[in-house]
Amino acid sequence: MKTRWQRAIRWLHPGLRVKRWFLLTLVGIAVAAIGVVLVLNLFAYELTVYSGGPLGASIVGTAAIVLGLILVAVSLRQVVRSVATALLPDEDQLVDVMLTRRRRAMGPVVVTIGGGTGLSYLLRGLKKRTSNLTAVATVSDDGGSSGRLTREMSILNLPPGDIRNCLLALADEEPLMTQLLQYRFNGNSGGLEGHSLGNLLIAALTDITGDFELAVKETSRVLAIRGRVLPPTLQHVELCARTVNGTELRGETNIATSPQPIDYVYLDPPAPPAVPDVLEAIADARIVVIGPGSTYTSVIPNLLVRGVAEALANTSAMRIFVCNVMTQPGETDDFKASDHVASIERHVDSPVLDYVIVNTRRPDRSILERYSTTGANFVEPDVAVIARMGYIPVGSALLSEDDFARHDPDKLSDAIVRLAAEETKIGL
Repeated sequence: MKTRWQRAIRWLHPGLRVKRWFLLTLVGIAVAAIGVVLVLNLFAYELTVYSGGPLGASIVGTAAIVLGLILVAVSLRQVVRSVATALLPDEDQLVDVMLTRRRRAMGPVVVTIGGGTGLSYLLRGLKKRTSNLTAVATVSDDGGSSGRLTREMSILNLPPGDIRNCLLALADEEPLMTQLLQYRFNGNSGGLEGHSLGNLLIAALTDITGDFELAVKETSRVLAIRGRVLPPTLQHVELCARTVNGTELRGETNIATSPQPIDYVYLDPPAPPAVPDVLEAIADARIVVIGPGSTYTSVIPNLLVRGVAEALANTSAMRIFVCNVMTQPGETDDFKASDHVASIERHVDSPVLDYVIVNTRRPDRSILERYSTTGANFVEPDVAVIARMGYIPVGSALLSEDDFARHDPDKLSDAIVRLAAEETKIGL
């Protein structure tokens, strides 16, 4: 461990282009000090005589102070420029970067809870407005690359898929890095077929560090993410469900593709212990956002982790549920917005929501027709029913402008931040 003195000495290494400016700073301080001496007439006789009397001493002293301060200002400016040039070659961007980062650092403390693509899209918008972000992503996925890795690697007991999506959504990276970590190996890749490179990275870091949570933190450092991403629990769990006709289902994949409506879901083993940082983040949050995401397989599983629902019930943060734009085929068929809220209510003992944000803009007919072929339909924003349930509905046109029926990250984030600002203003 380097001492403070050793760290200070490193600034004198050749090539940093700061030594000359440190020296100039010392010269400027010395000149200014001499000026102060002359003005205050501390060495009365000698300096006064050589300066042309008391008046001359004051004039020379004032000039020395001004000159010294100029030298200090110039040298400090050059030190900052040398450091900034090394970190950010385009000096013109420095002020913009500083202002942006300061503004985000002063943003609200937000915790998001969910999973899937819905949560990652939300994070892409929120990271532009605050860097005080904690994303809690579900770890019950048993399909695709994530499921295969947990089955094939004994050291990886948690699926990394949703964690990976959140990390990439919060990353300060070039688009090529996102494409790289989202890349899935094709049929010519042998045993790697279907695997995401990002999942393999997290799996490799888990093997290296021996700890999934530490692997996520190291991946966060690699991607220089804004905020942090946490699993709700570090215990391996399996998501189970019971349908309305009494059929028991095991595994997220079976639940999501079940033709029978779901009555409720549960974890096996039940009530796994929560990651302490998750409970602490909820307690310290200004805003907690639940969703968007698949209600039964991405949102509710987080609430079934021991202590999470209780933390949400007791937090002083404003609690917002973001309802999906479209129904989930085989999971929330024919659901209205109030049905999503009712599903959450059935799985918690105490209220965990204050506001419900719903999209009120219906997608274009061509988009609806395309989605209907997969069994997905528009979620009707029945705000009156939500209000009668005891929640505050917030309806807004939050649809993206592309060819997909999903939330626009910026519109959704603006709605959340605006709602928080309005609550603060009226003193709720």
